[in-house]
Amino acid sequence: MLLQVIEGKFSVCKVENLRAVNFNVPWLFVGKTDAEISVVCLTADVPHATLAREDGWRALRVAGRMDFGLTGVMAGLSTALARAGISLFAVSTFDTDYILIKAENLAPALEALEESGYMIEGAAR
Repeated sequence: MLLQVIEGKFSVCKVENLRAVNFNVPWLFVGKTDAEISVVCLTADVPHATLAREDGWRALRVAGRMDFGLTGVMAGLSTALARAGISLFAVSTFDTDYILIKAENLAPALEALEESGYMIEGAAR
């Protein structure tokens, strides 16, 4: 399976309402539940009115479009990283999965993933 390293640093934050979010930025994931609204975006695009934020993430994308019947993708990624003692933050879209890893753990994460048989594209270590 091919993973693509996405350029840029990302942030995960919490906002009070969606009015704070700029939907015209290139990277934006929004998760809304009855308890919170979470946003993942490039650090440069973090909304000004955040309730909380965690900076310093890097992102990897599972390359290509994934069928909804495909199983074990996230389990494989998380297992490889867990063995290396590296935590992740996962986001899924209609087409594929993304994992965010703290920037200081990117190089060892890529190494652990390669050792588990994943191919890495765009790996700026």
